[in-house]
Amino acid sequence: MAGKRLRTIVAPFTVAAPAGARIRDRLRLSERDVEVLTAVGRHLGSHACVDLAERIRIGDVKAARNRRAERKKRLTAVSSSRWAGAMTRTSEDQYQLALRCLHDERAGLRRAIAMISKRLPVVCGDREGRIRGYADQEERWHKQRRLQVLTARLTRVEDRIDKGRPAIAAGGRRLAKARHHLTDAELSEQQWRRPWEARRMFLTADGETGAPFGNYTITVDPGDDSVTIVLPEPLRHLANVPRGRYRLAGMVRFHHRREDWLDRVQANRAVRYDITHDPDRDRWYLDASWSTDAPALPCPDQLAASGARLLSVDLNADHLAACVVDACGNPIGQPITIPTVLTGPASQRDGRLRQAISELIHLAHQHHCAGIAIENLGFADARATGRETMGRGKRGKTFRRTVAGIPTARFRERLRGMAYHRGLLVVAVDPAYTSRWGAQHWQRPLQQQTKQNTQQNTENMVTRHHGAAVAIARRAFGHGIRRRPGVTARHQRMAARRATGQTASRPPAHGTASPQRTAGTPPEGGKTCRSPGDQLTPLPAPKTVRGAPGPNPGPVYGDAAHVG
Repeated sequence: MAGKRLRTIVAPFTVAAPAGARIRDRLRLSERDVEVLTAVGRHLGSHACVDLAERIRIGDVKAARNRRAERKKRLTAVSSSRWAGAMTRTSEDQYQLALRCLHDERAGLRRAIAMISKRLPVVCGDREGRIRGYADQEERWHKQRRLQVLTARLTRVEDRIDKGRPAIAAGGRRLAKARHHLTDAELSEQQWRRPWEARRMFLTADGETGAPFGNYTITVDPGDDSVTIVLPEPLRHLANVPRGRYRLAGMVRFHHRREDWLDRVQANRAVRYDITHDPDRDRWYLDASWSTDAPALPCPDQLAASGARLLSVDLNADHLAACVVDACGNPIGQPITIPTVLTGPASQRDGRLRQAISELIHLAHQHHCAGIAIENLGFADARATGRETMGRGKRGKTFRRTVAGIPTARFRERLRGMAYHRGLLVVAVDPAYTSRWGAQHWQRPLQQQTKQNTQQNTENMVTRHHGAAVAIARRAFGHGIRRRPGVTARHQRMAARRATGQTASRPPAHGTASPQRTAGTPPEGGKTCRSPGDQLTPLPAPKTVRGAPGPNPGPVYGDAAHVG
């Protein structure tokens, strides 16, 4: 790294606890229930789409000028006051999310345009400083065309931002585009229309503190697990219970986190309910969600001062490389590899990711770790400028797809929620140079340690990703990644190097011990001495009990790790 300007490394931080909870249970409905829910969902969904279009026409204004009260009054006449409040709130959330996506897209386009503009003036096959030109004239010509396409896209995005009118497709843009290409999508019009109408239905009821069981519009009675909903004004003739409500024949019993849900509904605290339909499986589901208070979590400095251990994880495309590290920054035991097969449908990928996280949590509890250290990955720059900085040709395309397939955001969110409920902290660190420096300073020591413990070849067992995991944990504790030079290995008699600046004089003998040897005294037992006279010995290393079960709880090396 000599002569290069290093990035500024951000201090580690503790990932905040989840701001809320969401649970799901299946609704087993009768034919009459399906007819009523479909009618209510389509009626409310049509008015919700009209309100969303009206909100987009208003544009990017302050909250006091978005005319929400006026729109809510208009929707109340065709539904109810609470249904209208949920629709206007959903429209505002969708609009703000679309605006944030536009700003992110503009930032990515600007980064890509800036990178191409830097490389175009450089002669093909040449280099000016750190800017490399394109390989040949053909590639340069394609990049000129791509620059024009990106510039046109940036112009359209900036125009939408200036007008405050993002493009929002109720039901999903991908499904909306598939309507015009049914042959390419291998769908009939009926097959396309079923998921389209299911996604455009609106059956969301916001919670209300003080209302019966936390929600008046959709109420779940914890006594008999019955579900009742308030019908919109034009559909009140479908009611089967008093006060314009409809009671479903199916019952709901939340099994996951039921105690937390009962604590809220029995205290009449706000709980939001969403009824959704899965047309592929032809199933209906009820989701319950609520917000929670943010607890005060210890910072990384407090965690290091407590002497706790961390399970550090390096996220890769096909596996998780983990290692247990103590508060001094020394790896404990053998490195761990958890394979992850993130292919197939989204539901299968999410399930496999959850299984891998569950194994991480089990390992953290098994090794008495206080938390899990991860990298704060986002890959925003890689997605914007990946074609310019991550290789070219078929090999570069494969590498970019591999990077894009790493579930950085999903892994962080899933780990944050699952670890918090199991009593573990999540510490995020800056990912700068962790893989490079971890492989440089920690891969070989990990191989030596694992080989001494298992008495076998470990070249294929310990990889550079395990070294990166150690680097992540050391950065989480506030230590430097680089090891102290000249640290003696565990087996001092067999080590080829000696500790520098860490030696101490051997204490004189007492009692019945043999007298201290001098330069003229030959060694006992026929052994030879390399340097006669008063010898210096490294500081004593912690003892290791041979044959003890489980991983070695002591540090890897005899001396404490560098903590500055």
